[in-house]
Amino acid sequence: MAQRTADGFEARILPHLDDAYTLARHLLGDDHDAQDAVQDAALRAFRHFAGFRGDNARAWFLSIVRNCCHTLRAGRAVDRATVPFGEQHLAIVRDTDRTDAAAIAQSDRALVTQALAEMPVEFREVLVLREVQGLSYAEIGDVVGVPAGTVMSRLSRGRRRLAEKLGLTGKEAS
Repeated sequence: MAQRTADGFEARILPHLDDAYTLARHLLGDDHDAQDAVQDAALRAFRHFAGFRGDNARAWFLSIVRNCCHTLRAGRAVDRATVPFGEQHLAIVRDTDRTDAAAIAQSDRALVTQALAEMPVEFREVLVLREVQGLSYAEIGDVVGVPAGTVMSRLSRGRRRLAEKLGLTGKEAS
């Protein structure tokens, strides 16, 4: 029985680890916190996998990741005076031959990432789940625990806020 559970977990949950990390990264804004949240979520999912009866393991696992992110965020005080220094900063120093196009693309990506990070979590999580993860409205509703109509409303308002933050007009944003 234990082997069967482990095999099922491996087949149904582990393929979604990248999605889990992407969601956690966007919700927490930190690589290490995202890794911690996904690890905690995977452990929780494994412990309770025998009781999973749903059809959509991806949505089930992402809802656990979301909950772990909220728990982690609530439990940690954020030091606003600290500026994160990551691998991407080292790459700028190391790679002096980078083209202008790559710099512009990175700058655009950084603007979108920053604008997304500044949004309230209720909009950020549905935008990431829909636009990055490609989940359906129903799947997002399962992950977030709200009806599909609420998902659509949050997506609409989230897209509008993101466009405003990026300085896009309504026509450019659609």
